[in-house]
Amino acid sequence: MHIEDKRIVVTGGAGFIGSHLVDRLVADNDLLVVDDGSNGEREWVHDDAEFLGGDLTDEAVVADAITAETDLVVHLAASKLVDTDMPRRQFTDNSEITYNVLERMDEVGVEKLVFTSSSTVYGEAPRPTPEDYAPLEPISVYGATKLAEESLISTYAHSHDLQSWVFRFANIVGPRLRGAVIPDFVEKLREDPESLTILGDGRQEKSYMHVSECLDAMVYAVEHADADHNVFNLGTRTTTSVDRIADIVADEMGLDPAYEHTGGDRGWTGDVPRMRLSIEKLAGLGWEPDQSSDDAVRQSARELIEEL
Repeated sequence: MHIEDKRIVVTGGAGFIGSHLVDRLVADNDLLVVDDGSNGEREWVHDDAEFLGGDLTDEAVVADAITAETDLVVHLAASKLVDTDMPRRQFTDNSEITYNVLERMDEVGVEKLVFTSSSTVYGEAPRPTPEDYAPLEPISVYGATKLAEESLISTYAHSHDLQSWVFRFANIVGPRLRGAVIPDFVEKLREDPESLTILGDGRQEKSYMHVSECLDAMVYAVEHADADHNVFNLGTRTTTSVDRIADIVADEMGLDPAYEHTGGDRGWTGDVPRMRLSIEKLAGLGWEPDQSSDDAVRQSARELIEEL
């Protein structure tokens, strides 16, 4: 599918990744952003995109957003906290939103869907983890939600003439990122330049990918993968530890703080302490990231230090 001259609905398009995707696609396409404001900012939405404020658990909002004129739905809207204090609501809302989107697409004949999933569907899997790894055993409700949503999408792809592209993200970083380790460290060090509290033991080690490369990969895969149901990991071949992230952020801020660790091998309940995804499937299609995980962290640190 060539992404040009299309009517595209982006759910969650006021959020971190969604707003950057809208920036990327709006020049060559007709975009409608649907967002309830829970994970993003209205000001992040490009002026040339239409905006519909609303909760996608409401079928009427979904019906307003997705019509027979829609060519592609990019579905990013979700409750994203891995350690949420409202797990039942997170699971029911995310699942209901995705079911509403799929049901409406089927009703009006929209056949193309991009869905942003997560590495959390794998749980604590061997590294690097390929897309066909099994069994999928998430350890957080967020991961369970993403797995349930993927299952719904697979059902529609195989039984309802839907073509889908599912992307299992590593840690995506860059401007507008909030509620994650890099902006957290920037804000903590602004408040206290002498010391930095790090959740866990600092040895948690994961793959970090800059949002610009994430979007490049998504667009490339949609334009080059043509199965009914396409699933791709998105990440880098390398990883970065939490202590290393602290070093990079402190270095970019010109600081040398003392680190204080809270202890344990996880930062929070449901945290997967070590994660690296296999990206061989995407590489076989012809796309690979240019940046290492450390490179992505450093670029993002610079951008967020300037932004926050």
